[in-house]
Amino acid sequence: MNTLSDSASPLYEKVKDFVLGNIGSGKWARNSRLPSENELVSTLGVSRMTVHRALRELTSEGHLRRIQGVGTFVAPPRPQSTLIEISNIITEIKARGSRHRAEVVVLERIEKPEAELLLAFEFETVKPVDHSVVIHFENDLPVQLEERYVNPDLVSGYVDQDFTVIATYDYLQNATPLTEVEHLISALPAGADQARLLHIRPGDCCLILHRKTWTGPVVATVNTLTYVGSRYSLGSRYLHGGK
Repeated sequence: MNTLSDSASPLYEKVKDFVLGNIGSGKWARNSRLPSENELVSTLGVSRMTVHRALRELTSEGHLRRIQGVGTFVAPPRPQSTLIEISNIITEIKARGSRHRAEVVVLERIEKPEAELLLAFEFETVKPVDHSVVIHFENDLPVQLEERYVNPDLVSGYVDQDFTVIATYDYLQNATPLTEVEHLISALPAGADQARLLHIRPGDCCLILHRKTWTGPVVATVNTLTYVGSRYSLGSRYLHGGK
């Protein structure tokens, strides 16, 4: 038993420090499930009420995510970026005088998403999400693999659309107002599935744009946009407030 040491601070604050210490050390990685409340009670030698209060406060502070019936997880960080604007790849391709077409690979509703996806949507209970995978071609050459997970509470009829005719971007923009965006960009080698869909070799470099959007306080979409590194670049120009 790893009982908490005596100090003047309340026991629930010590529990919070214990949890944050494990997160900060990397012992409990982001999106990993915490021990159950009963396990923490046994480990720390405190009451369940004390553990419950500590976890509730850490959740409200954004350190944890709690999903009813599933468990409590370390919350992922929320990186912010102003470097990439929300744009429509179809408009970009046509603006270059090129020809665009789209191929729908997946369009489905997932009734019971995995815990990592529930965390990304910040759901507190198990709820369905809609899922699409679309390949975008420029002059018959694939340039982007677009994977979207969509909150059906905000966007109705998503899986009933023909995304070879209308853009997912346009449908989402019309379905729910966009109030907040999060971006994370990385460069990774293509996996076997990505290589097959993008007509490249496994291991070829890809630019990955992870995009998460909100309508007010509610997560609307969780997206992964994969670009062929040799065929695409990401960038922007914006006004700076400084002198």
